[in-house]
Amino acid sequence: MGDIKLHLDQWHQDLGGRMVSFAGYSMPVQYDGVMAEHLWTRENAGLFDVSHMGQLIFSSDDSSIDIGIELEKLLPANIIKLGVNRLRYSMLLAQDGGILDDLMVTRREHDFYMVVNGAVKHEDMAYIRENIDDRITLNYMEDHYLLALQGPKAGDVMKHLIPETDMLYFMQAGHYNWDGIDLWISRSGYTGEDGFEISVHNDDAQKLADALIAYEEVKPIGLGARDSLRLEAGLPLYGHDLTPEIMPFAANLSFAVPKRRREEAGFIGDDPILKQFADGPSDLRVGLAIEGRQPVREGAIIVDDQGQQIGAITSGGFSPTLQRPIAMGYVPMHLTEQGTGIIIQQRGKNIAAKVTAMPFVPNGYRRPPRAA
Repeated sequence: MGDIKLHLDQWHQDLGGRMVSFAGYSMPVQYDGVMAEHLWTRENAGLFDVSHMGQLIFSSDDSSIDIGIELEKLLPANIIKLGVNRLRYSMLLAQDGGILDDLMVTRREHDFYMVVNGAVKHEDMAYIRENIDDRITLNYMEDHYLLALQGPKAGDVMKHLIPETDMLYFMQAGHYNWDGIDLWISRSGYTGEDGFEISVHNDDAQKLADALIAYEEVKPIGLGARDSLRLEAGLPLYGHDLTPEIMPFAANLSFAVPKRRREEAGFIGDDPILKQFADGPSDLRVGLAIEGRQPVREGAIIVDDQGQQIGAITSGGFSPTLQRPIAMGYVPMHLTEQGTGIIIQQRGKNIAAKVTAMPFVPNGYRRPPRAA
């Protein structure tokens, strides 16, 4: 069985997209080259096709049920207090506290909207259905596409296309109408830059994509640059930096299990996760500045002075913005202080690195102005 083709498959190819297999889909890895696309997004605006991800709607005809309360039994996020049209990052957890997926959840006026990773979306849906109240309907939006516009000029483009989107700030969302087409638009991003995620019906996806790339500030961007951009932003990639063997605190995602949820618990995996919070994880995901010019890749090991493995690289590559190699990986807690020297072993060669702060490149999210 071959890879699923995106609704805009031919559109990507017509623009010079080189298609590769990713998460069971045929997707564009690059158009003009990863380096050029990466730098373009950092300076202008890049359009990403992320329609392989799973868009889910949680609704109920039973007015007696609070969907937010029910979702809190699944997720460790503070969903009850989430405002209408506000997003929150969270995780789907196993009974043993391992991360099954990371996701974004949004409270809308009459339902909840969730975006999960493409590679595990069907497993996620089965797991959710098994563990959520039967009175809640889970709808998989197979008929909707998802585009992401990212970069410092993304806001100007969207403001010109749909002026009302200028009212959005980081982690906010809303319904909009463009040229008679209904859109659901959020403002977050996976690149560290200001950006938007636009959910549109499959039938209208090409019209919207064409309208966006008609702006001189916008170019289509492939998976290659998406990966290097998210690495610079210090953001984990599910299946690499996050796996079912890793719990949130070890993943350096303590913010995703806020104080109220730690105190009240009541979510799947709470016992082992709260024990890890109390005891402290044995390892932690950290950022690494690599010495020299040789990038380190996922799978390289971190060793002690005797050459024994004590950790592993989960993401790594060359940073086009910083013009040097960077990486993320898991190291023992006693080695997590910034500036600590680390030895990485790759293909039998030792490479020196130092623990460093993340994000590697400062983010450009559009946040509300602070009150005077």
